[in-house]
Amino acid sequence: MKLSVLIPAHNEEDGIYNTVAALCGTFYAEHMSFEILVVNDHSSDNTEQVLRDLTQEFEEVRWLNNQKPGGFGYALQTGLEEFKGDAVCIVMADASDDPRDVVKYYRKLQEGYECVFGSRFIRGSKVVDYPQHKLVLNRMANWFIKTLFGLRYNDITNAFKCYRREVIEGAMPVLACHFNLTVELPLKAIVRGYSYTIVPTNWYNRTTGVSKLKIKEMGSRYLFIVLYVFLEKLLSRGDYHRRTNPHMPLSELPDNARLSRTR
Repeated sequence: MKLSVLIPAHNEEDGIYNTVAALCGTFYAEHMSFEILVVNDHSSDNTEQVLRDLTQEFEEVRWLNNQKPGGFGYALQTGLEEFKGDAVCIVMADASDDPRDVVKYYRKLQEGYECVFGSRFIRGSKVVDYPQHKLVLNRMANWFIKTLFGLRYNDITNAFKCYRREVIEGAMPVLACHFNLTVELPLKAIVRGYSYTIVPTNWYNRTTGVSKLKIKEMGSRYLFIVLYVFLEKLLSRGDYHRRTNPHMPLSELPDNARLSRTR
C-alpha cells in the first residue's frame, strides 16, 4: 500500500523543511511506500524555494501550486485531486502532528480499515502547549458534533486523519472551501458507512510561523457543514451509503455483510 501525505502550506518557509524531513526519516525507518505532496497555497514568502530544495533532497517529495482561490480548504481540494497513493493522510505543515502517528495510521489501514481517525483527547495521547481559548472552543464544538451524530469519537474537527482513496472518491464533491473541510470529510465517511478506527495521537503547538485558522470567521462555516451532513443522515434514505467494505477482514464484519462477502 502506498500512502500519500498531503500537506497544505501557506507561508511556512520556516517550518516546512523540518516537517517534511521528519516525515521522510520516520517512513524510511519503517520501510513504508509513500509520497509527500505539498500544496503551496499562494505563499508570499520563500516557501516555494524550500519546496524546490526538498524535492532535490527527497525523491518521494513533490509539490504543486494551488491554482484555486487561496485558503486551506481549496489547497486540500487541490491535493485530493492530485495525490497518487492508495490512501491519503492530511498532515499540517507546522509540525504539530507526530510522524510516528502517521505510521500508526498506516498500520491500521493495512489491517483493513478504510479510515483512521486520531484523537488528542483520549488515554495514550499527548497535547503540548494547546492555547487555552482554542482548547475551550474545540471541546465545545466537538461535544456538539459528537452529541448530534451520536458518536463516541471526540476529535472530529482535527484535520489529521487518514482515508483510503475510495473514501475520498465516495465523499465527492466536497462543499467546504476552508478549514471546515476537515469536518466534512470524516462526517461524510461515517454517515456513508465507511469503516474507521480511532487511535490516540500527539499534538505539539507550532514553534514557527503563525496559525492560519481564524476562529471568528469559521464558526458559521463549520455549523453549515455539520448541519449539511446531518441532513444527509436524516433524509437521504441511504442513497449515498456505501455497501460492503472490501478491505475489512471477515471477522470484523456484521453477520449480514459477512454473508454477502462470501457469496
